[in-house]
Amino acid sequence: MPQQSEHYMGGRRVAGSSGRFGEVFNPAIGQVTARVPFASAGEVDQAVGAARDAFAAWSVTPVLARARVMFRFLRLLERDLKRLAAVITAEHGKTLPDAEGEVQRGIEVVEFACGIPALLKGEFSDNVSAGIDSYSLRQPLGVVAGITPFNFPAMVPLWMLPVALTCGNAFVLKPSERDPSAALILAELLSEAGLPPGVFNVLHGDREAVEALVTHPGVDAVSSVGSTAVAEHIYQLAASHGKRVQALGGAKNHLVVMPDADLELSTDALMGAAYGAAGERCMAISVGVIVGDELSETLVERLKSRVRALRIGPGTEPGVEMGPLVTRQHYERVRSYVDSGIEEGAELLVDGRKFTLPGYEQGFFLGGCLFDRVTPSMRIYREEIFGPVLSLVRAASWQEAVELINAHEFGNGVSLFTRDGGAARDFVENVKIGMVGINVPIPVPMAYYGFGGWKRSLFGDRNVYGPESVQFYTRTKIVTARWPSAPSGAEFSFRNRAQHRRR
Repeated sequence: MPQQSEHYMGGRRVAGSSGRFGEVFNPAIGQVTARVPFASAGEVDQAVGAARDAFAAWSVTPVLARARVMFRFLRLLERDLKRLAAVITAEHGKTLPDAEGEVQRGIEVVEFACGIPALLKGEFSDNVSAGIDSYSLRQPLGVVAGITPFNFPAMVPLWMLPVALTCGNAFVLKPSERDPSAALILAELLSEAGLPPGVFNVLHGDREAVEALVTHPGVDAVSSVGSTAVAEHIYQLAASHGKRVQALGGAKNHLVVMPDADLELSTDALMGAAYGAAGERCMAISVGVIVGDELSETLVERLKSRVRALRIGPGTEPGVEMGPLVTRQHYERVRSYVDSGIEEGAELLVDGRKFTLPGYEQGFFLGGCLFDRVTPSMRIYREEIFGPVLSLVRAASWQEAVELINAHEFGNGVSLFTRDGGAARDFVENVKIGMVGINVPIPVPMAYYGFGGWKRSLFGDRNVYGPESVQFYTRTKIVTARWPSAPSGAEFSFRNRAQHRRR
């Protein structure tokens, strides 16, 4: 019988009361393993109320004490890394090494948050006018809502909550209903680390819960990661209710291979970035742009053989390179894009739709798909597929490749593979993309920089994690102060004391 998941409010697990549930699958076997409760508006109000009550004391807790909670949380995450990874693999389907890597990247943001006291310092200017001083303070916002996607059920929450909490906010997380268990583990580890009850809460649910949370008058800011359609909706809805918002959307990331590129390095990069985690990454490379004819046929032949040889299976099996897709619905969606590519005239070099895995016929496994001769007018080029589908586009020149990338509506990530430093520098200067890699296939920045795309890949003006997230999760207060001069007697007394000290 499927297990029953729960919400987490006020420092403890709480059974859902709405009577509405979703199903959680093990995607390798295609079976339901748990039921997850969908929060009602009343339960959203309960979670926000718990956070609001806890915020009053947490916001005035000394910042060093808040940072020490993060230090303890860091150690607990390291202790339970494999436990978290196993839960992620069971509910998402990615391989265990991928899941462990996800948790590790989240840990890096916790490490950054441990140093936040240094970033909360204000500025001071004395005597801006006669006897008047000015200084600034950074203060927390209040209650922050986080809405996170299925593809990184631990990492994306860890992009948000360590910074928000250490800055003094309370937090309500609405994780994906497809793989909800990692969020509950994070909540329990935070409690074990000493976070007071109610400062961090987890609510499960669908669109009803999201909209109730985003529009709740007790929520001051919203952080979200999802598709562009979802990100834009959340941004507009939250902003219309006076919230501060950062909403990360979709992507169509290109990897440009120049004629002078290292062929082996380029092939490895395309394989790992396109098919790792079954392509269910917002930073996955879904378009390879081959510049010129010198290496094109050799690169294409190498890719064909590598895609056909992908080791596909349950994420728990050693040596597996690609696991299943997250749900049957998503599997069918990705297949429909492959059908569309064929209909629009792209050349399907490797057809992953034919893949079957003996013993796992009910699992959501799709083989790697490789298209060549893709053009910008095709759906498989324009839209985010979020699956193991790589589209190859031919470009006559470096300039044509840059123009192609800049014309796309998304601006999340891009990579250039070349040995030419001048070409690489010009590429960085001219490409209109938020995160750029040079001979690096997935240029996810380190925790002390910040993650965020351009154009329709980010709604809002602040990146997640890094220094910009500290700005997002705090507001600045400017104080201008003048103190009246002491009465003459007090002034004389003060001068006498000062002279005495000098003696």
